[in-house]
Amino acid sequence: MEPIFIIVFGVVVLFVLLFLFPITPWFQALISGVRISLVRLMLMRWRKVPPSIIVMAMIAGTKAGLELDVDALEAHYLVKGDVLKVVNALILASKANIPLDFKTAAAIDLAGNDVFEAVQKLVNTKNGII
Repeated sequence: MEPIFIIVFGVVVLFVLLFLFPITPWFQALISGVRISLVRLMLMRWRKVPPSIIVMAMIAGTKAGLELDVDALEAHYLVKGDVLKVVNALILASKANIPLDFKTAAAIDLAGNDVFEAVQKLVNTKNGII
């Protein structure tokens, strides 16, 4: 009877740990060169921030050469901002040599405007495409 109890207990503990620790986003970040600790991702989940969104934004920004702050991305999500749209707008602005920082892009997003569309229009105007 004891070995069965130990096996069942071990399986339950394993499922609880896999639920608490978001292994998949952590591994994606790790192989992409983004440093986010497993504990930080777990704390995000407790704060009702989906770790996968923050990790995807960090990976995209890092691959594009941007310096992004995990805390700023998380805070933007918590105030109902669209993190991925802001990061994509920053990437587009960076590639088009348009000066745009995270605070400005986040403010545009929180004002209810589509920050990516605004940057896209600016890029098109800059390139002579109307």
